[in-house]
Amino acid sequence: MVSLDDAAKNDKFARSVDADFAILSDKDKSTAKAYGVLGLAGLFTKRWTFYIDREGILRAIDDGVRVTTAGEDMTNRLRELGFPRRS
Repeated sequence: MVSLDDAAKNDKFARSVDADFAILSDKDKSTAKAYGVLGLAGLFTKRWTFYIDREGILRAIDDGVRVTTAGEDMTNRLRELGFPRRS
């Protein structure tokens, strides 16, 4: 996950939702720019999901993320792409 917020704010958010994954702080917006997801006036990022395998190969892009079903949608897409289940 990538956020334009600073590391402290990302850490606070991650703790508030008991996240067990890393949140990259992209304060200079270079990652968002590189992936083409910088939103209106550079104030936010578009909600896109990039599926990148362990070898660094981009396997799919979801540019239609629905906040209400994102978790389930990602799980289904990972399964479709043949990513191994985490144990």
